[in-house]
Amino acid sequence: MHEDAIPAEHPATHQINTTLAPGAIGPYSQAVRYGQLLFTSGQLGMDASTGAFPPTVEEQTALSLNNVKAIVEAAGSGMEHVIKTTVFLKNMNDFQKVNGVYASYFTEPYPARSAVEVARLPKDGLVEIEVIAVIP
Repeated sequence: MHEDAIPAEHPATHQINTTLAPGAIGPYSQAVRYGQLLFTSGQLGMDASTGAFPPTVEEQTALSLNNVKAIVEAAGSGMEHVIKTTVFLKNMNDFQKVNGVYASYFTEPYPARSAVEVARLPKDGLVEIEVIAVIP
């Protein structure tokens, strides 16, 4: 699509960053706002201040979702406005453990979700979560 084909009312894209979540480790943004939609990059289960990974998938899931929450809130939204999540797992056998932690971050109506097992995650993490949220 050519730039001149984009309608004038086309919403602007804005980068979202917060120091409360790990910084990007490559040429990407923590999140991008497009109109009233927020698209986060995948968040590993690492501590934002130290870069450390706890040993269990449950702890990594909690940190991943805390990082997601920090980004969503930095954009002016909240976890109650998350409409879609994608969960990347190093091992699908950890699904129930991840699901138990995940359930404590969301209320009904729950976001739509996909969960997939991947061969490897950056920095050898056990879980990575990305979301799409509405900014009210």
